[in-house]
Amino acid sequence: MITVVFDMDGTLLDTEKIYQKYWYLSARELGYDLTREELLDYRSLGHSFAVKKMQERTGSASAYVAIRDHRKELMDPLMEEMDIPVKKGVHEALAKLKENGARLAVATATNIPKTEHYLGRAGLINYFDKLISAKDVKEGKPSPYVYLYACQELGADPKETFAVEDAPNGVKAAVSAGLRTIMIPDLTEPDEELKKIIEYRADDMIEAAEYILKQK
Repeated sequence: MITVVFDMDGTLLDTEKIYQKYWYLSARELGYDLTREELLDYRSLGHSFAVKKMQERTGSASAYVAIRDHRKELMDPLMEEMDIPVKKGVHEALAKLKENGARLAVATATNIPKTEHYLGRAGLINYFDKLISAKDVKEGKPSPYVYLYACQELGADPKETFAVEDAPNGVKAAVSAGLRTIMIPDLTEPDEELKKIIEYRADDMIEAAEYILKQK
């Protein structure tokens, strides 16, 4: 049986650029001189890693939580007003995988209530057998725990399970867990390090699904 675990923001939902906009605005409004390029490093980054990284950059142990909480204040009302944007080909790809008997899960840094809310509004939630949050494991991405937990919940062997990711921290988490990792770049292309560890790079979800189905 095919088993696939997906990241959510930037992979299933076209929301990463929105997050990045409001991370930047939040940091600016709170007086932190962080560049857009620096903030890309926080995509999918687990809480403990993000706090440490931000402290090293700003000298403040409370900077990450302050910026994150203000980002939520700025962004969450907008997300409630707008349609949740879905990445190209996602509906078609997920439907095709389910037609072929695949088990599908989401492994995300987002908490489960918000994950259910966004996937439900996007019309995607019924495709998935399991929703896994990094909030429920020891450490978030790039540690492997969220992917290992997803495989455990699905009763799947990580070495025979596919992961689909858009960003470096997620790719590293999936590879560390032993999954066959496909990257669909969103805001950045894979660097030389990532190119060496991913199994496949796809332009969109349809291409990723086609690749997975060929491996049957």
